[in-house]
Amino acid sequence: MNAKNLAGTVLLACAATLLTPVQAQPLGGTLKKVQDLGTVTLGTRSAFVPFNYLDDDNKQAGYAWEISLRVVEKLKERVGRADLKVRPMEMTPQTRIPLVANQTIDLECSATTHNAERETQVNFSTTFFVVGTRMLTRADAAIADWKDLAKKNVAVGAGTTNERVLRQLNEKENLGINIVLAPDVNEGSMSVESGRAVAYVLDDIGLFASAARARNPAKWKIVGEPLGREAYGCMMRKGDAEFKQFVDGVIVGMMKNGEMAALYEKYFNRPLNVRNGFSMQMPMQPLIRDVFENPSDKAL
Repeated sequence: MNAKNLAGTVLLACAATLLTPVQAQPLGGTLKKVQDLGTVTLGTRSAFVPFNYLDDDNKQAGYAWEISLRVVEKLKERVGRADLKVRPMEMTPQTRIPLVANQTIDLECSATTHNAERETQVNFSTTFFVVGTRMLTRADAAIADWKDLAKKNVAVGAGTTNERVLRQLNEKENLGINIVLAPDVNEGSMSVESGRAVAYVLDDIGLFASAARARNPAKWKIVGEPLGREAYGCMMRKGDAEFKQFVDGVIVGMMKNGEMAALYEKYFNRPLNVRNGFSMQMPMQPLIRDVFENPSDKAL
């Protein structure tokens, strides 16, 4: 074959290559399952306001629920199924991990703490929320930080992680706090209202909810540098790196383009369609702002 014919053959081969469709990388794991079934199963909660709950119109709503719906919208594009259907599945704190681990639920976004123990059973997404132990006290009380609790009565939930971190702080700083154990949130806040304790210690999200439900929310304040931080992430099946990477990409994208901040404003600072316009009245905390600015999938 002469040089002219050889050059022509090479050009034809190159043209043929360009015209041949590039084969997409085959999907695996959850992505393949969703593509084949045309359905994605999402975990739901009935009353975990404001993360994942049924509103007064009996519709699923919530900050974390909307994150999962955003993942579904992107998932339709990823698996090439515009007709992808959502199958909601109710879960409890006791059943949520087993249902994800056995692949009954494809994605669980509510208020599940990401820790090392749970990592042995499921994958966690990039963190979308962080809670910290703080204290609820009267607005007129001379209490702004933990040192102000020295030698005072302080209520805390019995058997909680909050009790553990309060006892550790008390011992480490030698504050002489008299710890009063409360069986639930109502009893804890009542202890402060009645004067039996100067403060009630709990995760900040629970404290803001308690203050917002009070007869006079302005009567209360939430103070103290957060202790014992915990990260919330979406759960997925263990070992499915492809699906985790996809979900992480959606969540980080929401943080970078402002969608996550808009969701926060909607669910934490505006009236919700529950209990006649209940509002969390929880300004964005520094912990949350840091999560949005520096996304991470690490347990705290």
